[in-house]
Amino acid sequence: MKTVIAIDLGASSGRVMAGHLDEGRIRLEEAHRFSNQQVQRDGHSCWDLYSILEEIKVGINRVVATYHDVCSLGIDTWGVDFVLLDQYGTHLGNFVSYRDARTQGVQQTLQQENHFSPQDIYTISGIQFLPFNTIYQLKAIADERPAWFDQIDTLLFVPDYLNYKLCGVKHCEYTNASTSQLLDCQDKTWNSTLVKACGANLNWFLPPKMPNRMIGQYQHGDIQIPVCSVASHDTASAVAATPLSSESCAYLSSGTWSLIGVESQTPCLNEKAFEYNLTNEGGVDGRYRILKNIMGLWLIQRIKAENPSLAFSDVKLLAQNATPFEFICNPNDDSFLNPNSMTEAIVQWFTTRDLPAPTSLAQIVRCIYDSLALAYSAGLHQLSGALERPIEALRIVGGGTQDHFLNQLCADVCQIPVVTEPTEASALGNVMNQFIALDAISCLEEGRQIIEACSDVKHYQPSHIEGLEQIKAQFALLK
Repeated sequence: MKTVIAIDLGASSGRVMAGHLDEGRIRLEEAHRFSNQQVQRDGHSCWDLYSILEEIKVGINRVVATYHDVCSLGIDTWGVDFVLLDQYGTHLGNFVSYRDARTQGVQQTLQQENHFSPQDIYTISGIQFLPFNTIYQLKAIADERPAWFDQIDTLLFVPDYLNYKLCGVKHCEYTNASTSQLLDCQDKTWNSTLVKACGANLNWFLPPKMPNRMIGQYQHGDIQIPVCSVASHDTASAVAATPLSSESCAYLSSGTWSLIGVESQTPCLNEKAFEYNLTNEGGVDGRYRILKNIMGLWLIQRIKAENPSLAFSDVKLLAQNATPFEFICNPNDDSFLNPNSMTEAIVQWFTTRDLPAPTSLAQIVRCIYDSLALAYSAGLHQLSGALERPIEALRIVGGGTQDHFLNQLCADVCQIPVVTEPTEASALGNVMNQFIALDAISCLEEGRQIIEACSDVKHYQPSHIEGLEQIKAQFALLK
């Protein structure tokens, strides 16, 4: 049996998992789980990366206490966020989160100052326009020009920074770098025009490297473990672990964010892809993840946080008992990104548009579920249109696979069969990537076959919804 450590960090929690490969089967074992909450520092929403590092070390120690011969460890996290270092490797400024408000209006400023059209940026990067992309975070810093700005020597994305703190090696992994909107989509290198436009210096950026390679050693006392650079964007690891039955099968990585898309050997940069704001993020083996970003279960998580006495099962029961499609909203509205109260933000979304607003918790929860399912359907329609091919099935992976109500609603609204599992997709992809780097698994396809054989697959067949096309037409008009 071979054992590796997968450090899987999400926007709300982190896990340290032992991953075992034994007689052709992969098995995960949770060693440590911890909360990942944003903290306020100097008026900004920030990550507590030093606390995260300590939690990671706790998890590593727990795995090593049981399994003495660990082959490697790897880290995957969310995208776009980064740490700036001086020439001595000391971080500059705070670990600001993508949910911070500092990038409001920055996208428009960057385009105006550099005489860029959105098409210019999209043609180069192939990345969707989100207000918190790395390019706009850097522009916000450059415009503020803090006292430490001239000391910047290196930019590391969050997983690369955590690897650096564990093994002392500075490295840039491709899949996370691809989320920045600063890479050239075709040649997978930093684009000097975009880097200059946001006020950054090309010398800050290390060359992006493909995942699944050993980069250094973690040493602590008698512990010595090789550090593997995996597909460090959590969605890239999740998609790597997703068994896709055919080209007509899309994936939905369902968690805090919902990422719905397809895997491709080439990017999709046509007019429809630009119009629909599809993104072409990097994947394992240089593949592309052509996908649509949707706000996801963040909406439910925030409602749950405002009502701590409710279990998630209670939330689903409220939704099941409420009138379907009575209230629908655009779940991707910027007002839902990080509101003080998600309940108030949803009600206000309706009232500012002079629309009848949900008044009960059940109506609000049902609104979220219906709106997410409609957003998934719209995303599949846009992907199909841009790619000029039908999408006939959907594979849901990630924590959202446990939400059977949403899975069935997704099948009903999208009107295609839905298959779920694996739930721990990001961690499994992380583990699989390490075993590929260790030559214990030969390739991505073999890894997916192993994961499929170990998964408790569930199937959801679409049911009829009266007036569905009219509901979809109504949703398409929402702004």
